[in-house]
Amino acid sequence: MITRQRPTAWAIALLAALTAGLVTAGPAAADDGDEPARPSPKVELVLDVSGSMRARDIDGKSRMTAAKQAFNEVLDATPDEVALGIRTLGANYRGDDRKTGCKDTELLYPVEQLDKAGRTDAKTAVATLAPTGWTPIGPTLLKAADDLTHDDDAERSRRIVLISDGEDTCQPLDPCVVAREISAKGINLTIDTLGLVPDAKTRDQLSCIAEATGGTYTSIRHTDELSGRVKQLVDRAADPVVTPVEAKGAAECSAAPELKSGLYTDREKFGEHRWYRVNVPAGKELRASVSVAADRAVNPDYGVLLRAETPNGREIVRGQESGDGRTDVISTGLRHPTPEADDEDEEDTAKTVCLRVSNSFSAPASVKTTPGLPVELAVDLVDSPDEASDVAFFGLGHGWWLLGLLVLTGFVAGLVWGWVSRWRFAVWRTN
Repeated sequence: MITRQRPTAWAIALLAALTAGLVTAGPAAADDGDEPARPSPKVELVLDVSGSMRARDIDGKSRMTAAKQAFNEVLDATPDEVALGIRTLGANYRGDDRKTGCKDTELLYPVEQLDKAGRTDAKTAVATLAPTGWTPIGPTLLKAADDLTHDDDAERSRRIVLISDGEDTCQPLDPCVVAREISAKGINLTIDTLGLVPDAKTRDQLSCIAEATGGTYTSIRHTDELSGRVKQLVDRAADPVVTPVEAKGAAECSAAPELKSGLYTDREKFGEHRWYRVNVPAGKELRASVSVAADRAVNPDYGVLLRAETPNGREIVRGQESGDGRTDVISTGLRHPTPEADDEDEEDTAKTVCLRVSNSFSAPASVKTTPGLPVELAVDLVDSPDEASDVAFFGLGHGWWLLGLLVLTGFVAGLVWGWVSRWRFAVWRTN
């Protein structure tokens, strides 16, 4: 399953706009001149250098070679404000002693902001790595968390990006339990995991680690996917963090949770419909987007549908997107502007809009369908446009309006064509 995330361009733009709006719109936002400087975010890349990384199944190269190439590209692209470090697991001990092998983790490059010399030193350190030993993921995560928490700044963003191709070999120190313990410390640390050509057990373990800290899991089968995803995660660390809020969708609009402007997470069963409600004041435009992630093997050909409806079930506008197995995340969005109130008495009124999220994912018989697929829903309310500058303003995407316009256009075109045909026939007879 290939995992390069390629949602539609306009959906990405909508998500970015919504996220930016969430960060800057709160009442606590300070003036530009008074806003204190954010502490530098910290990122530690944790690379599995165990013996299995010798396998040559990523674009004809070994997994280790693909990882080195990705690291070189990431080190060149790391933002100046990000403090970045590199830790390895299984890079030094070649023996069979389990106790020794489970201590084999090393801070290859310290967590610090990178200048030109630092980028060169980090690349040189990575170039010396060779697949060697065990896979002590749990002990390595504990050490990585310590690397990132020498200071006591609670506002600092911290992120671990774990790249591995196999299960932890140092049980009973369960990496999932370790990740939960790290999350419980409240140190603002997220763990993202990337599985290189993963099997089912590896996928389950890495997914569990990521979910415990609010991170993401991605399976990787190509070099450019690896470098692209790691770059994306490092860049994300430099952005202001918006923490999603859990919102459990309902089976019908009347029982749906009411959402304000914000970012929300949920889980949706395969082929399920879930409802949410948004109260849209007069003169405001609702902007909503949804992303559904395939965090396990799924059948090709799937889609996601986001519909805005009235409480009695009439469709207002929709957004939809389909996929064919080449992406693990599929996104779509919609816009729904409302007109200004006609008088002062209606200014405080709000129109209830029901958002229905549907998916058409299916899975092979061997794949578990519980829990449901991860859903991320972004909602924002902005001022409606003053002028009719787009189709959405007219309501031409509202189902019956669009159908009526097409019928009227066809009728008028038919009348004009009929008149022109009769005129030409009359001229022909006269001549």
